[in-house]
Amino acid sequence: MLKLVVFDCDGVMFSSREANRHYYNDLLAAFSCRPMTEEELDYAHIHNTHNSVAHIFRNHGHIAAEAIETHRRRLDYAPYLRFMTMEPDLLEFLALLKPRYRTAISTNRTDTMDIILDTFALRPWFDMVVTALSAPRPKPAPDGLVMILDRFQVQPQEAIYIGDSVIDQEHSAAAGVDLIAFRNRALNARYHVDDFMSIAGLPPFRDNG
Repeated sequence: MLKLVVFDCDGVMFSSREANRHYYNDLLAAFSCRPMTEEELDYAHIHNTHNSVAHIFRNHGHIAAEAIETHRRRLDYAPYLRFMTMEPDLLEFLALLKPRYRTAISTNRTDTMDIILDTFALRPWFDMVVTALSAPRPKPAPDGLVMILDRFQVQPQEAIYIGDSVIDQEHSAAAGVDLIAFRNRALNARYHVDDFMSIAGLPPFRDNG
């Protein structure tokens, strides 16, 4: 029986590609570097901040990693929130879930997750949030999901993960948790959906009715 529903953030709860584009391009511009290519944006959109920064600055070895990280930590994320769009049926879906299931987030975001939760008033909807800072290893390692499963004493077969990338596919598979692929038919997943309310009709949720 399903007991726990875990969400990815970027590409699932939010359309955040443009926020990532502006954020990382501003970081590059601070060191007089060219903007990201689309390939670099694709990478940054699904990987943790540390790996994303290393990737987009990989051809700029003359810039000290410490200087980049110092500037990144000083870069206020609030102005980039205007480029993020929350999925229109997310709150409706969470209201449907909350009385019946534990809810959590496992994301590769780091120190920007708190401002997102507070700005969009999402904190009350989730029982636990694991980021790339709080997990021993970021996705695709299973650590975030394992922490959530352990916290609520839930078996992998009693949980489901909603993700949109190959990183999420590997993350859920490594933890033994079924994946709901969100708007990505190319993923190897138990289920594929294009919106949140479609999830309510999937067998694990119907069978709990």
